[in-house]
Amino acid sequence: MSKGNLTRRGVLKTGAVAGAGLALPTYLSAAGHEGFTNAPTGSTVTLGFNVPQSGPYADEGADELRAYELAVEHLNGEGDGGMLNTFSSKALDGTGILGKKVEYVTGDTQTKSDAARASAKSMIEKDGAIMITGGSSSGVAVAVQALCQEAGVIFMAGLTHSNDTTGKDKRANGFRHFFNSYMSGAALAPVLAANYGTDRKAYHLTADYNWGYTTEEAVRSSTEAMGWETVGTVLTPLTQTDFSSYITPVLQSDADVLVLNHYGGNMVNSLTNAVQFGLRDRVVNGKNFEIVVPLYSRLMAKGAGANVKGIFGSTNWHWSLQDEGSKAFVQSFGTKYGFPPSQAAHTCYVQALLYADAVQRAGSFAPCAVVEALEGFEFDGMGNGPTLYRAEDHQCFKDVLVVKGKENPSSEFDLLEVVEVTPVDQVTYAPDHPQFAGGALGTCNNGA
Repeated sequence: MSKGNLTRRGVLKTGAVAGAGLALPTYLSAAGHEGFTNAPTGSTVTLGFNVPQSGPYADEGADELRAYELAVEHLNGEGDGGMLNTFSSKALDGTGILGKKVEYVTGDTQTKSDAARASAKSMIEKDGAIMITGGSSSGVAVAVQALCQEAGVIFMAGLTHSNDTTGKDKRANGFRHFFNSYMSGAALAPVLAANYGTDRKAYHLTADYNWGYTTEEAVRSSTEAMGWETVGTVLTPLTQTDFSSYITPVLQSDADVLVLNHYGGNMVNSLTNAVQFGLRDRVVNGKNFEIVVPLYSRLMAKGAGANVKGIFGSTNWHWSLQDEGSKAFVQSFGTKYGFPPSQAAHTCYVQALLYADAVQRAGSFAPCAVVEALEGFEFDGMGNGPTLYRAEDHQCFKDVLVVKGKENPSSEFDLLEVVEVTPVDQVTYAPDHPQFAGGALGTCNNGA
């Protein structure tokens, strides 16, 4: 399919380890560049799309890149305009950003923090990227967000669910549209209580990095508050592909619920192993054994196949939503690619538009002007209902979806059904909530 005027200036796949600090070359300094990093001086502006093109989250990364390409088309006035037509802000008009045509470069995070920092650093220093966005790992998001803060560019986080991203590791130059671990726990607990009761014994298998830790903590605290007992917690390597050795101890415990704090290929493999070991056919403590997946996606459901039927989880967005924004995005994405978008695609498309809109409203690409435009920004028409970009932590607050695997899917894409749209009030927390303690937002950095 032709990409029209889209520009891809080479795929950057660097694995070099970036240094702790970022020393900008003289050509990126303030002199002659309007006082901020990579101020565009010509007729174009370059965005950096940093996604996992290899590793356990590569399926998510591929869909993120599709969404970014679609966003660039719409920003440049190509295609049907997608969510530009439903977005409550009407600042964007399809003439690029502040009249400059949008170009982009890409990088491969490999779902590794060092590789992600290196590719982001290269896009900023060598390609003049004025904004970095993307990723499908909270470890990557935290690392790249810190780098962008040092470099004086805006970071619009992609798929990152750890509380840390807008908690202890928040940064003034970073913003997150995706929901977080706390929100998943708050949305899931009432649904789990209603379906499985309040007298349950849970065993957690948890990915060994910051997303896994905060998701386990959030789900544990919310389920224990309603009466569940946690009988086991085990960390698993992000690189693990066979989880058989982790399933055997679950069988030997008195747990009657397994919580898989795994994402992407990890969840596909661990759930498949759990089903192979007969967990879903067991009766323990007089109850049917159940499995819970706190963070779900359509791509994971597709990978796990029939194993997801009836399993509850939460998700940021789903293509079956019938609001005008969701329908517009699904229409655009489906026409271009032939299948519906994932939640990863949705949040990345939205983040690209939100950045462009903030620049347009601010009348400047300067990071501090963009920060000011996004802090406290309220909007609608982007697929999750009325949404607030909270000023105190740069976290978006919006409704959260609880889903479960469909028993009788009508197609290979119709794998999850929305069972609850949890209102934003139920998942809202104070900025100083214990699960988000530590760290400081700091001040914006123009890079000058």
